[in-house]
Parts: sequence; structure tokens; C-alpha cells
Amino acid sequence: MGSVQIEQKSYEMPPKDGMSIAHFLTVKDIERSARYYEKVFGARILSLGDGNAPGYLQLANIWMIVNVGGGPTVDKPTVSLSVPDPNHISSFLNFRVADIQACYELWKSRGAEFITEPLTKYGEIRCYIRDPDGYIIEVGQSTDLQYG
Repeated sequence: MGSVQIEQKSYEMPPKDGMSIAHFLTVKDIERSARYYEKVFGARILSLGDGNAPGYLQLANIWMIVNVGGGPTVDKPTVSLSVPDPNHISSFLNFRVADIQACYELWKSRGAEFITEPLTKYGEIRCYIRDPDGYIIEVGQSTDLQYG
């Protein structure tokens, strides 16, 4: 069986051609969440929406969409969106950094709430942040892995 190749010419949102990928977060308050990611991590707010539209952010090399939850829609008739139960998470953002201690100090000074300080585990140093809606963000620095 052959593989499908998608040629990516640019990483724009919305894409002019090819494909761009965004991580969608269901949030309680679009502006609060967008401002949090802007203040703590330096995200660029592209749009805060208008009450009926989501907010769009650029954060390092990813795009993010933040929008309030809601019930089923015609195109997802059995799915409702809500903020997570903070103790039962099924996905999370994963930030890889060159200097975890510097990021820990900077982001903490900007209001990030860390679950623990950076700890060494499994060939890396890592810690987790909880955002205003309860999502967790893993922050890690490799200690023995190199990527080509």
C-alpha cells in the first residue's frame, strides 16, 4: 500500500495551499485564555473572535484555536465540548525547551501555575503547568536524546 504525501509550501493560518494544523482548546472564556497564552508563553493573538467565533493564536510553531464549549452540532451530532476535568486529562500540549530552568523561572514570573518544579525522569527534565481551564502543559528538556 502506498503512502500519501502532502506537500507543505507554507504554514499559514488559514493555509493558502497545503495544510496547517491547529490545536483546539475548549475554554470558559476566549479572551482570558488567549491573554494567558500571550502573557505566559508569548503567543501572538491573531483574533479574539466576536462572541460567535473562536480565538486564533500562534504559539511558537503551532496554531491554537480557543473557543467556548457547547452541545452537539449538525456536523458532530453526538459530541459536546467542555473544559476538562482537571484530574482526568486525555491529551495535552508538550513544549520541548533548550533550558527548562530558565523557562520555569520566566513562565512562573508571568503567572504560570506549575504542578511541581522541574524533575529529572526518563532521560529528561520535565514539569507540568495547569492553564486557567485545567489543561496541562508538559515542559521538558532532553538530557540524553538528540534529534536529527
